[in-house]
Amino acid sequence: MNFFCIFIKLIFFSFLSYSLVFADQKMADNFNNNPEQRWIFFADTVMGGRSSGDVVFNKRSNNNYAHLSGIVTTENNGGFIQIRKKVSGLNNSVQTIQLKAKGNNEIYHIFLRTSGTILPWQYYKAEFKVTNNWKKINILITQFERSSSFLSKTIKPSTIKSIGLVAFGRNFKADLFVSEITFQ
Repeated sequence: MNFFCIFIKLIFFSFLSYSLVFADQKMADNFNNNPEQRWIFFADTVMGGRSSGDVVFNKRSNNNYAHLSGIVTTENNGGFIQIRKKVSGLNNSVQTIQLKAKGNNEIYHIFLRTSGTILPWQYYKAEFKVTNNWKKINILITQFERSSSFLSKTIKPSTIKSIGLVAFGRNFKADLFVSEITFQ
């Protein structure tokens, strides 16, 4: 009987430890441990646009980062390049997305897709501006704007399915570095 109780406790704590580690991986990304397996790059070329670019995952000192670069053009109804990651298991207490970023003094966007964004062109977006120096940027979930009046006015964090870092909406050269992104 004593062995059985110890065995059950061991399984419970193993599961709890695994769940906490796994949950933390869903809440934060610092671009280590094979980020190319979590983040995908794509551009408006999937819809006939002519933007081009790439993402490179790199490390400098002890700082892993994603470098999104390219040319964004609105030619042929285009206008974006982005990297996107699946998200699951967020708690509804999440209020903020924090990222550490730098770049070329341009405005970039975060796109969120939820269980309510069914069509490919539906999303919620918030913008942020980067400078030449690394800085932490906080964006409240309530700051995200819906792309369509058919979407809910508010985002329930538990419904978020993906997050995208996006160079979007105008003709410009993208040069964005992001070293961490966290749901808080």
